[in-house]
Amino acid sequence: MRRLWIGFVVVVVVSFAILAWVGTRIYQEAPPIPDQVITEDGRVVFARGDVAAGQDAWRALGGMELGSIWGHGSYVAPDWTADWLHRELLEVLEVWATRDGAASYDALAPERRAALRERLRGLYRVNRFNTATMTLTVSADRARAIDANIAYYTTLFRDGREDYALPAGSIVDPARARMLSAFFFWSAWAAATHRPGDNLTYTSNWPHEPLIGNVPTSDALVWTGVSILLLLGGIGAMGFWHAARRNEGPAEIPEQDPLLGASPTKSQLATVKYFWVVCLLIVLQIVAGIITAHYGVEGSSFYGIPLAKIFPYSVARTWHVQLGIFWIATAWLAAGLAIAPMVGAEPRGQRLLVNVLFGALLVVVLGSLAGELLAVYGVFDDDGVWWFGHSGYEYIDLGRIFQLALMVGLALWVFLVGRAMWPALKKRDAQRPLLIMLLISTVAIGGFYFAALGAGRHTNLAIAEYWRWWVVHLWVEGFFEVFATVIIAFLFVRLGLVRAAVASRATVLAATIFLAGGIIGTLHHLYFSGTPTAVIAFGAAFSALEVVPLVFLGYDAWENWRHTKSTHWMRGYRWPIYFFIAVAFWNLVGAGLFGFMINPPIALYYMQGLNTTPVHSHAALFGVYGMLGMGLVLFVVKSLRPTLAWPDRLLKLAFWGINLGLGAMVLLSVLPVGLLQTWAAVETGYWYARSAEFLQSPLMDTFRWLRVIGDTVFALGAFVFVAAVIRMTVVRRSA
Repeated sequence: MRRLWIGFVVVVVVSFAILAWVGTRIYQEAPPIPDQVITEDGRVVFARGDVAAGQDAWRALGGMELGSIWGHGSYVAPDWTADWLHRELLEVLEVWATRDGAASYDALAPERRAALRERLRGLYRVNRFNTATMTLTVSADRARAIDANIAYYTTLFRDGREDYALPAGSIVDPARARMLSAFFFWSAWAAATHRPGDNLTYTSNWPHEPLIGNVPTSDALVWTGVSILLLLGGIGAMGFWHAARRNEGPAEIPEQDPLLGASPTKSQLATVKYFWVVCLLIVLQIVAGIITAHYGVEGSSFYGIPLAKIFPYSVARTWHVQLGIFWIATAWLAAGLAIAPMVGAEPRGQRLLVNVLFGALLVVVLGSLAGELLAVYGVFDDDGVWWFGHSGYEYIDLGRIFQLALMVGLALWVFLVGRAMWPALKKRDAQRPLLIMLLISTVAIGGFYFAALGAGRHTNLAIAEYWRWWVVHLWVEGFFEVFATVIIAFLFVRLGLVRAAVASRATVLAATIFLAGGIIGTLHHLYFSGTPTAVIAFGAAFSALEVVPLVFLGYDAWENWRHTKSTHWMRGYRWPIYFFIAVAFWNLVGAGLFGFMINPPIALYYMQGLNTTPVHSHAALFGVYGMLGMGLVLFVVKSLRPTLAWPDRLLKLAFWGINLGLGAMVLLSVLPVGLLQTWAAVETGYWYARSAEFLQSPLMDTFRWLRVIGDTVFALGAFVFVAAVIRMTVVRRSA
C-alpha cells in the first residue's frame, strides 16, 4: 500500500502543478478586452465598458443556454461567435465588390472573389490592439460591417426567431442590443485576429471559416496523432497489467446477508426523504428535457402550444441541465450520509444535521430554479441577475448567492460524512485505505465546486472557461469517478464479496489511473477557448489516457455480474448490481467511445458545440453518474430494510426502458444529427453547421423527430423507476 499511496500522491501533485501552470499561461495570454473600439479616423464604435455590459446582457438571456460562444453552450440558436464573424466578413466582401462596380460579391468571377478573400484575410489577421492605450482600431470598411451586424442583432433580439427558439422582445432597448453586440464582436475578433508574434488566432483558428482561411493548426494535427498513439500504448500497457496480475484469491462469502438484522440509525432513516426528492427531480428533469428537445423542431411551441411564452427555451434548457445535476448529486449525497454510519458510528445530533442539510438543499434547488426563470423574464437588473438569477455559464448556471449556498451545503455534507466515518478511520485494519480514499473523494466533491468562484461577473471568458471546467470536469468527471469506484468497492466489501485488503489496493490503483489522465485531461475542453497552444498539447495527450481504463470496464461489469451469482442471498441485491453493470457499460460507450470521438484536437475543431457533444454528455453524465445514482438509491433503500421485497416487474421495466431508451435517443437521433453537422462544418464552415438553413432542412428535421422514440421509452422507464422507489419506501413489502 505504501508504494500505491506514493504513486497516488505523486500523480495528484504533479497533475495539479501542470494544470496550475497552464492556468497561469491562460491568465497571461487571454484575448485582451479593449477599453474601446475606434475607427482609423477616431470614431468610437464601442465605448469603455460596452463589452462587460454586453456580457451582462448575454447572461440575462440565459448565457450559454441560448446559443454558444466559442462553441460552448446550447445547440438550437447559432454559435454567436461564428455567426457574427461570418456575417461581418460577408458584409465587408459585399462593400468591396460593389465599390468595384459589381452587383454583388457572388457576381464576381472566381479569381476576383479569391483575390478579395486574400485581401480580407490580410485585413482580419493583423492585430491592431494597442496594449498601451487598451484601444482596438478597425478600418472604416470593417466598422461599416460592424454597424450592419449591430442592426441585424438589434432586430433579431427585438423580433425573435422561431428557428432559434428566440422569443420576441428578448431585448427591446437598442442601446442594450448594441452592448450585446460588443460582446459578440469581441469573441469574433479573438477568433479572427492573430496573437501577437504568432501566426494563429487567439482561438487557434477556430471556428472553421474558409473566407479568411481559418483552418486547423499544425498543433491540432500533430497532437491528434500523438493522442492516438498514447491511447494505443496505454491500452497495451493496461492489457499487459490485467494479464499479469496475480489472482488475489476470493473472499470467504458469508452464508447469509451480513446486513440482515441490522437496525437503521435515525440519521439513515432521515435520508429516505432525499430519495423522494430524487424521484421528483428526475420527473421534472425529463419533462424539461422533452420540452427543450421539442423546441429544436418547433421553435417556441410544444405540439402547437405556445409554451415558450411561459417557459422560454433558455429556461427549459437551464432547468434540464441543473435538475440533472441536482438529482444525481442528491442521490450521491444521500448515499454518503446513509453509508457513513455503516462504516463508523452514529454521532450525536447527526439526524438533526441531516435534516438541516435537506432544508438547505431545497432552498438551493427551488431558489436557483426560480431565480433563473425570473432572470430570463427580465425581473432583475444586471446586479440581480448575477447574484440571484443566472451566471450565464453552462453547468454552473446558478446565481452567485445560490452557488455560495451550495458550497456551504457541500461543506456540511463533508463534515457529516467525515464525523460518522471517523471512528472507523482510527482503526488500522485492512479496510482503512479504502475508507481514506472514500474520505478523500468526499472532500474533493465538497471542495472542488469552489472553483466556480473563479468565473466572475466580468471575468475574461478564456479565464472563466478555465475555472468552469474545473467544476464540470474535475468535480464531475474526476472525483465523482473516484467516489463511484470507492463506493462500489466498499459496498461489495460490506457484503463480504471482496476482501477489504484486495479492494483497498485495487481502489487506490484505480483512482491513480483515473486521475493520471483525468486532471490534466481537463484541458481538452479548452483547446479553442482563447487559450495558448500548450493547452492543445497537454489536453490531447492526457485526455487520450483518460480513455484507457474505460476500455477495460467490461472486466468490472463481469465481476459485478458474478457477484449476483455468488450466493443465494445476493439475489436480494441484484437490481443495484444491474445498475452498477450499466455504469460500466455506459462508461465504456458514453465516456470512452463517444468521449474520444470528440476529444482529439482535429475532431473537436469541427465538432465543438455540435450535436456530437450531447451524444457524449447524455451517454456519460446520465449513463454513468445517473445509473450509479439510481443504483445507490436502490442499495441504500434495501440496506435500510434488508427484508424488503423488490418490485421486480417495475424494476425490470425501469432498467431496460432507461437503458434501451438512452441508446435509441443517441443512435437514432442525436448521433446522426451530430455527424451530419460535422460534415457541414468540414465541407462549408462551422457557421453553416449551426445555421437554421442547415438544421431546419427536411433530413435534419426527420432525424430530430426520431428522437421521440428513444425519449418516450427512456421517460417511461424513468417514471416506472420513480414508481418503484416510492413503492419500496412507502409500501415496504417484505420478502
